[in-house]
Amino acid sequence: MTLLNDPRTRRRRLGVGAAAAGLLAALLTAGPAVATPDPGDGTATSKEVSKSAQAEVRDAIRSGEIPGQDEIVHSDNIEHLTNIPKDSLPGTNSDLAFQGRYAFAGNYDGFRVFDIKNPKKPKTVAQVLCPGSQNDISVSGNLLFLSTDSSRSDSSCNSTTQPATEKSSWEGMKVFDITDKRNPKYVAAVETACGSHTHTLVPEGKNVYIYVSSYSPDASYPDCQPPHDGISVIKVPRKAPERAALVGFPVLFPGEGSDGGGNPGGPTNPGVSKTTGCHDITVLPSEDLAAGACMGDGILFSIKDPERPKVIDRVQDNENFAFWHSATFNQKANKVVFTDELGGGGAATCNAEIGPDRGADGIYDIVGRGDHRKLVFRSYFKIPRHQADTENCVAHNGSLIPVKGKDIMVQAWYQGGVSVWEFTDSSRPKEIAYFERGPLTTDAMTTGGSWSAYYYNGYIYSNDIAKGFDVLKLSDRRTDPAERVRLQELNTQTQPDYFD
Repeated sequence: MTLLNDPRTRRRRLGVGAAAAGLLAALLTAGPAVATPDPGDGTATSKEVSKSAQAEVRDAIRSGEIPGQDEIVHSDNIEHLTNIPKDSLPGTNSDLAFQGRYAFAGNYDGFRVFDIKNPKKPKTVAQVLCPGSQNDISVSGNLLFLSTDSSRSDSSCNSTTQPATEKSSWEGMKVFDITDKRNPKYVAAVETACGSHTHTLVPEGKNVYIYVSSYSPDASYPDCQPPHDGISVIKVPRKAPERAALVGFPVLFPGEGSDGGGNPGGPTNPGVSKTTGCHDITVLPSEDLAAGACMGDGILFSIKDPERPKVIDRVQDNENFAFWHSATFNQKANKVVFTDELGGGGAATCNAEIGPDRGADGIYDIVGRGDHRKLVFRSYFKIPRHQADTENCVAHNGSLIPVKGKDIMVQAWYQGGVSVWEFTDSSRPKEIAYFERGPLTTDAMTTGGSWSAYYYNGYIYSNDIAKGFDVLKLSDRRTDPAERVRLQELNTQTQPDYFD
């Protein structure tokens, strides 16, 4: 087992060079491009860093402040069970979903199905080629859902890239029948305004509702016109998925003119993304609640009527949040963790110059009752280990670890790895476990690391952008009770009632 040196050393020294200072200035003063969310289409590219930054990375490796290139390190309460490299789908690995003995892994080129009955030896049972970023993925019953947020020539899995300025271009949701996990069948597609960057399921008895998050309209895009201040709602009949259809576009940020009523971004709020839609939504069906991470805004809303969600509260953080990326409720529904994807997932923001409050998690208490509930900020959390200036690192996708009476989650941080942390005390969050690899490269910024890290039926599963599918085992008295909780299905953005 390989362990890191004292993480306080890494907090103190790494990332204080001129390159990091320049990045900080760029991130905080840039316009809307400051937080282009998530890595772009296709294979991740590399961008060479300065000679001084390269020397700093090499020095940090030699001194043991950071792990060596591709070296695996972790806390002593985590075991790395296995890694399954990418195979037929060479694109960027993205999100994960789970059902029974299967894990479903999104990839910009399609998706992969793993049999995880034996978590130490996952087996690939299917690889489906269906290009279209991000291929955000979820499952419900015999249906699998896939987001397409890149302009394509048509809705088929044989489509090619095509400019969004062409009226015939297609973006939206795809639906597959996964009755036979070894042979998924494409059964339906629904086009949505500005595509589908991510999506969230609201399952009901006969139907599955899908909340589609998308953004960045442009007057030159025929199917993505401003203002784009809401979400698309799709209704999918379980017994007739081919009849999936758009049933509404509820406006979450009402306002006059082409800009809607969301955060105006810069120059009013420098370094903050203008709100032109939502990036991701998490629902808690047992409480009829949802939390939206919407670029420049965080919102809490009621989903008692799933076709007509109602905003309860809205907050902004124009000092430290650049891009509200995702959300996670605690089990009691009296807290929500929002993430800030500073730099869009392609920048080195886990260093001393960026600091502990940017590119971090924001922990909010939910106070009050009913439609009068409010989001109240308590604190920030960021991993305590600084990363190299060649490592993209920022808060990303995670899930709860179900322990009664405690608020604990596991979270991906791109090349910052996987972190397990506790926020039972909203004002004093703390890390309790971690897993990471050393930098992919020491001379260039190369996108990689854990996109999603989720806890499912006793294990942590991570989809690494470049390295593939990782399985981790967490052994800690604070989290061991979670092993008694077993789920038949998990889409992290549709949070279950773990103890019902």
